[in-house]
Amino acid sequence: MAAGSRAPPLPPGPTMAAGSEPGPELQRVVEALELLLRPPPPAGPREGDGEAGSGPEGALRPETLRSNAAELEERLRRAPGWAALRGLRDAVLARAPALAAGAADEAEPGWAAACGLLALLLCLKERLAALAAAPPAAAAAPSSGPEAAPPLGADTLSVAQGRAVGRALRAAVGLGLVPYLPPGVGQRPGPPVPLPAPPAARGARLHAAATALAQLAQHPTLGTPLLARHLGLLLASLCLLGHGPAAHCQGVSEPERARCRETLRHILDRVYQPLAVRELLILQGRPKQSSPSPGEETKPALARAPAWLRRLCGQLLSERLMRPSGVQAVVRGIMEGTGGGAGAGAAAADWRKCEAVAKILASCPQQCLSLEDYYSLVCPQILDLLHIQDRQTALQLQRVAAATLLAMAKEHPQLAERHLLQPLLAPLRRCSGAAELAVEELPPGTVLVAEAELSSCVQDVLKVYVVGNDSSSLLLGSLQSVLGVVFSLYSFAKQNVSYLRSPCQEILLWFLEKSGREASLAVLEGFVGLSSSVHPLHPQCQLCVGSEGGATIVVEETVRDEDEALYQKISLEQSCVESLVELLSRCQESGLAGDFFIRCLKALTRVAAEDEAAGEKSLSVPGGSLLELEQCHEEQSRKLLVLQLVAALCESVSDTVFTDIEQVEEFVEATLQRACVSPARGPGAAAEAQTLAMAMGLVAAMLGGAVQLQSGDFSVLKRLVPPLEELSRTYPEPVTQELAADLRIAICTHGAFCPGTVGAAADGVLGKKPGLGAQSPASAPGRAPSPRGGCGSPLAPGERSEEQSTCHEPSASSPAAAPCADSPAPAGLQELLVSAYDPQPPGRAAALRQLAGLIARRDPEALQLQEKLLQVFLENMEHEDAFVYLSAIQGAALLSSEYPERILPVLLARYGCPAQGTEDATAAVTRMKLGEVLMRVTRALGDTVSRHREPLVQAFLRGARAPDTALRASSLSNLGELCQRLGFQLGSIVQEVTSCLTAIARTDPAAEVRRAAVHVVVVLLRGLSEKATEVLRDVLRDLYRLLKHVVAAEPDGTTVLHAQLALEELDTVMRRVLFPPQTLQKKIVVLP
Repeated sequence: MAAGSRAPPLPPGPTMAAGSEPGPELQRVVEALELLLRPPPPAGPREGDGEAGSGPEGALRPETLRSNAAELEERLRRAPGWAALRGLRDAVLARAPALAAGAADEAEPGWAAACGLLALLLCLKERLAALAAAPPAAAAAPSSGPEAAPPLGADTLSVAQGRAVGRALRAAVGLGLVPYLPPGVGQRPGPPVPLPAPPAARGARLHAAATALAQLAQHPTLGTPLLARHLGLLLASLCLLGHGPAAHCQGVSEPERARCRETLRHILDRVYQPLAVRELLILQGRPKQSSPSPGEETKPALARAPAWLRRLCGQLLSERLMRPSGVQAVVRGIMEGTGGGAGAGAAAADWRKCEAVAKILASCPQQCLSLEDYYSLVCPQILDLLHIQDRQTALQLQRVAAATLLAMAKEHPQLAERHLLQPLLAPLRRCSGAAELAVEELPPGTVLVAEAELSSCVQDVLKVYVVGNDSSSLLLGSLQSVLGVVFSLYSFAKQNVSYLRSPCQEILLWFLEKSGREASLAVLEGFVGLSSSVHPLHPQCQLCVGSEGGATIVVEETVRDEDEALYQKISLEQSCVESLVELLSRCQESGLAGDFFIRCLKALTRVAAEDEAAGEKSLSVPGGSLLELEQCHEEQSRKLLVLQLVAALCESVSDTVFTDIEQVEEFVEATLQRACVSPARGPGAAAEAQTLAMAMGLVAAMLGGAVQLQSGDFSVLKRLVPPLEELSRTYPEPVTQELAADLRIAICTHGAFCPGTVGAAADGVLGKKPGLGAQSPASAPGRAPSPRGGCGSPLAPGERSEEQSTCHEPSASSPAAAPCADSPAPAGLQELLVSAYDPQPPGRAAALRQLAGLIARRDPEALQLQEKLLQVFLENMEHEDAFVYLSAIQGAALLSSEYPERILPVLLARYGCPAQGTEDATAAVTRMKLGEVLMRVTRALGDTVSRHREPLVQAFLRGARAPDTALRASSLSNLGELCQRLGFQLGSIVQEVTSCLTAIARTDPAAEVRRAAVHVVVVLLRGLSEKATEVLRDVLRDLYRLLKHVVAAEPDGTTVLHAQLALEELDTVMRRVLFPPQTLQKKIVVLP
């Protein structure tokens, strides 16, 4: 066919058929666009065309537009090769009479240029569509090789052509839309644009330009730059034409306005939804009452959007919100572009914007007829915002989600709980003790909560509750319903290697901090089964280790063996108690740990009273029914749990558990009441007497000046008067009766009258000893106290030696007397050595602590008695009281770290060969205590421990062959830590270490010992990392075979897990050695 025989058929919207005549080339259309936008030639050298489109209103003057249009018409009529473009343009203008009339109007060059640009852009659209529909073989030649880039499509614009089309679109919008928009409708900052045409023609011109641009937006090549840069103005034009007042739409028929409304919704549905939301918000404008944000005061003020446009934008935004994924689109549209600033101002603005978005989402739009329907549609999308993985926007979106959830919980609690909190907590509720599970229908091992679901749920709870930090009753109540499962998960993660431990701990601590004290105490009791305030993990559910470091919840397999079931129950209770103590150790500053300890002591008092009553009842009632026996069994289990909990708290919670006088008073009151209910008798009488003596001594120390008491403190201490009075009358021991009566007198007189027994009891607690020649208060009960001494003078002045009375004279003005010197004299050191064998554990432990303090201060008198002090510490290590032997361990470690050359060989000898005449169990416990001393010395010596490497390693290797199971495991644990302290430089003894570990891991009958041996191998491989192939070169194969054997034949699951971790570490090390990472280096060589 001839190139210019006839114009190609161009029906509205379709592309050119494959068999039609060829149209103009793309470059010809682009040249025509550049010709229309060409600026006038400058006076100097000609600039590039890049200046042409810098601003159509400024650079293109009316005379320039007229001359450019005339030159284009001249080329279309006479220039060779332009006939096809002329025919195509005529066809386009024939379908758009308004554009044709505007292009021929020479009176208004701006509107004529806009119509010409739009006509050429429509021609370009038609030509691009025709090229896209052409057969692929005719588009481009095949590529030259397999590695060549695929050929571009025939309808692809070059970079220069894309820039030219972008300038043309900007000029078409600037000349065809902006001049005809009234103030407040889609205006941008800058000088106001005068309306160039009479009102009767503005609507028709705006409709013609908007219709043409809407057709261009349908093509992907032209629609992308148009909608990305000029979407706001196009939406403003369509809003005005479709929904604006009739005065602004003169010349536009009602069917045309309906088509504009349809086009508006089509464009809004098609574009990137956050971009549509942002443009609609810009069109809606700032509310009238809002003030400009910081940094915007200097910007030129914009005309306020009219009321009809604000209402329309609100409706359109609500429709965006109600669409699928509409919440994320609205949030991204508002939040995108924020958070990139620096400083507190940007962070505060970001927080304000998040709260504003939350209020928008929490408010039901008017288009939604039912609040229930709105919440059911929006709430799942809000929860999905918590799972965004994009690091750049995840923080903002999660913050918005948490703020929205909190806002909804405040406005509509019931709906928020049903649609937000319950789905959020559903994985935890599913396996709670309150859930109704048809376990009999599920086979054992069925996964109830997968690892990813459980981890996501815990992280969501952390984000909403802890990070959101709103302590409303609704949130606390909903969290309390699953708190038992969270505690079980925390206890499980504490025993295993899991990343869930930290978030579970933060959730538990947050709840304990934000709840009331009584609620927190009840929850703590519920964690260990003492109350029903929380629902624990379902008894038929079991936590298992996940493959990604998390946990899964499965249906537990029924245990047929009664012994195994009892063992699992006891282990679970012990684990819960340990986890609770660990949790309380982080709550000491708030006083919660002290209050819970006191509540446990009161429960122990009730247990003692119940035992007393049960003993009397058992004498009178010979037997009972089966139900009564079952109830008695449950009651005994609860009592044992209370005793276990009190023992764990006494062992693990530090001495700072009490934070005020009131807690100390409650502790003492609970102890006194227990002594009144159940006086010390039977095999536990000694321990009860020691506890009572310490409690009463604590009160005596407070009255004696250890704590500066105020007048209000005495009102608290007066609560102790009734139990002290009862104790002074009913307790069987006379000395305790006398001390109780004297303490009651001292409290009632606010310390003005303080008998001598009170001072002696205070000295016993504080670790002080009376002077030489002093008599015990119990041996002289009739001696009257000094009226000047008060409670701060534990002995009467007549009982003091003359030397002591000259050091400080007691006076009524100072309630406590200061010691004569900071460090004791030789006579005082001798008294400390004697006190180290005091039959009362508190006095003995205090003396050992003071001796350790002398060593730490390098007291010359104490350092001269090294051997004597070492003997004292070693003998006290065999004491059964934890406070005593821990004090002895501390002293021996300090002494050995000061003189390792002298003391360390003695400790190693005692560790290798225990004292003769002791039982096997006692000797093993003593050796484990000596092992703790050796490890403390190792930590204290630091890098210098390498001098004692071989004796220490040999000692622990000998301990690993001991007959006691616990001692073998302890020795292996010490060996692993020692290897870490040595930097894994074992030298020539590496063969001995690996041989010992291999033999124990293969043949030891105790699972915990095999577990410890494999753990040492894990520590070696993890610590050496890539150096393992060098340090363990000769034994690496043996270790690999050992680990494979453990994985294949070991019955203990924990040991197998350790072995698998070691194999993974070994695999990582070998991959790094065999396949080193490829690095690219640039070398610069200087040629001669």
